[in-house]
Amino acid sequence: MNFKSRIKSILFWSIISAAFIGPGTVTTAALAGASYGSALLWTLLFATLSTIVLQESAARITLASGMSFGEIIASKFKGKQGNLFGWFVVIAILSGGAAYQAGNLLGAVSGLSLQFDIDSKILVVVIAIAASALLFTGKPKTIANVLGVLVAIMGILFVFTAFTVEISLEQIISSSFIPTIPDGSDLLVIGLIGTTIVPYNLFLASSLSGNQSKNEMRVGITGAVVLGGLISMAILLTGMLVEGEFSFESLARALTEKAGPWAGVLLGFGLFAAGFTSSITAPYASALTAQSVLGVGKSDWGSASTKFRLVWGLTILAGVIIGVSGFRPVPVIIMAQAMNGILLPFMVILIYSIINDPLIIPIEDRNGKLANLILLVICGITAFLGLNNVVHAILKTF
Repeated sequence: MNFKSRIKSILFWSIISAAFIGPGTVTTAALAGASYGSALLWTLLFATLSTIVLQESAARITLASGMSFGEIIASKFKGKQGNLFGWFVVIAILSGGAAYQAGNLLGAVSGLSLQFDIDSKILVVVIAIAASALLFTGKPKTIANVLGVLVAIMGILFVFTAFTVEISLEQIISSSFIPTIPDGSDLLVIGLIGTTIVPYNLFLASSLSGNQSKNEMRVGITGAVVLGGLISMAILLTGMLVEGEFSFESLARALTEKAGPWAGVLLGFGLFAAGFTSSITAPYASALTAQSVLGVGKSDWGSASTKFRLVWGLTILAGVIIGVSGFRPVPVIIMAQAMNGILLPFMVILIYSIINDPLIIPIEDRNGKLANLILLVICGITAFLGLNNVVHAILKTF
């Protein structure tokens, strides 16, 4: 591959990094920096490397088999038990998608609220209607791409402001490679992982990989995800500028003090853009997941079908219900990322079982011992963190 081809492939796969850099990433990473300094940088390094491994595996599965991730799940697990398992996967993804959608809507509203004094409940409904209209027409890509430019500019802003944080390179390296879990940070740790390794992005990677070579896919995924991971780390470092309790308002004030009034305005519109684009992609990816798992060989599961629209419609509706219920945006967004993090071990196990299946994947495309070990380590760490989070929640409840 020449340099131009590499850049084209990275730009093509940037949809993956754009999908995980939404309000959830801004909120979770900035809150982590505001609350615990650089101590949780290691979670973003782990999540970035894990995302590369998992996205490459999901894309390789499709390139090797000619089937999407969801189609393979449907064909691999047949019969009554297979149907139950398929429904479990779909419900798990939809639950995470609905929680994620609530965070997207509230994040978009929070961005607008930094600039305009409008009732947040009205904004939630208006944004949900706009997302629904775009999904119904089947052409949400153009507007999403335009707003995605604002998200990219916001990412550059965070990288710029990260350099103004008073922290040594030695401390950054230490925090990135030495894992620590400060008291009270359990939810944030799994949230940082969940906001980066988004489960439904595995289905998205599978659907995008069809027309590329293995080499192009690997270069594109690695480059795009590394850039996304660096932006996430910059957001965490920027969060260290916030003094007192974290909120979008306090983050805007910190950015304004460091970079000028334009930085606070850009944060507001960037948050809106991140939330709005994600409020389109989250329900759409949820519907694609249901379609690929439940609609194999069925004509009534097309992109314009009632069933397909019902899935994304219910995902948006769930987000609206949470959004207008009066919940504060930051806790809702953190909980959504944590739910995604808890789902991750199940998705890793699925990928492990498929990528090593001799009936589906040719021998040259199956994992070697090192690749399998890496997948098992990712599964073990995410399972431990997720289980630890659940146990803490139960103990606090009772």
